Amino acid sequence: MELLRDFLIYLSAEKGLSKNTIESYSLDLRKFRDFLLSKDKGFNFFSKADIVDFLDRLRDKDYTTSSICRFISSIRGICKYLVIEKIIAEDPSENLQTPKKWERLPKALSIEDVKALLGARIDGSMIFRDSAMLELLYSSGLRVSELVSLKLGDINFEAGFLRVIGKGSKERVVPMNSRAADKIKRYMNKLRPLLLKKRHSDYLFVTGRGGPMTRQRFWQTMKAYGRRIGIELSPHTLRHCFATHLLEGGADLRSVQKMLGHSDISTTQIYTKVSTDRVKRVYQEHHPRA
Repeated sequence: MELLRDFLIYLSAEKGLSKNTIESYSLDLRKFRDFLLSKDKGFNFFSKADIVDFLDRLRDKDYTTSSICRFISSIRGICKYLVIEKIIAEDPSENLQTPKKWERLPKALSIEDVKALLGARIDGSMIFRDSAMLELLYSSGLRVSELVSLKLGDINFEAGFLRVIGKGSKERVVPMNSRAADKIKRYMNKLRPLLLKKRHSDYLFVTGRGGPMTRQRFWQTMKAYGRRIGIELSPHTLRHCFATHLLEGGADLRSVQKMLGHSDISTTQIYTKVSTDRVKRVYQEHHPRA
């Protein structure tokens, strides 16, 4: 507490910073101090790894990039002060990457968790529709917005492909596996006519009112399904799983890029990092001399 107070006095007396700026430093560094205390550490003893862990926690809590940049600036400020005052020997914030250089690694479920989700026996009047939508997300790597925008004419059962309109109105063709095709056919035969009640819709997936499913409504459905079987889902979880599991199974990066609809392959390369991290984790857990 005294170190933080002394640093704030230093900012006012020697740096001449405004009251509002000093207040911002105080708020940011109090959060960082509480984080360090939770790890039985303090301003006189912490590492770069502690800073990174703190910033990761901020990202998990959905702090904006600009807010995180402000935290980094505050932490760098007190680190320089601690070095000047010879309270610490080395600056733990040195060479700390800015958020612009971060790669937000997507979270992917294990294959076993995906099987549990897609194979779960959950009662409900919309089970045929919801099950088909979940299966299609995983089988074809669609964005939720692409999924709810699918129309009857976009699906080719015979060839096993879908025509998808992605970001920037770019069209692509993606494969569809037999499990997804079977679930879609079952939904179209058993539930879709009941939902439409003799009304017409070009959209593949419809609601009880006969209109197209919205992203928000399906996102609520996904979360509900996940909670019932103890799996945390996000709108892109199954898309991430699609890419990660393909690469883990030996698919080449260019093919995955085309299926995902990424204009830049560097976006797809993030999934290679996910796969590499998973391999390292398996190695550390199971190799006798790791």
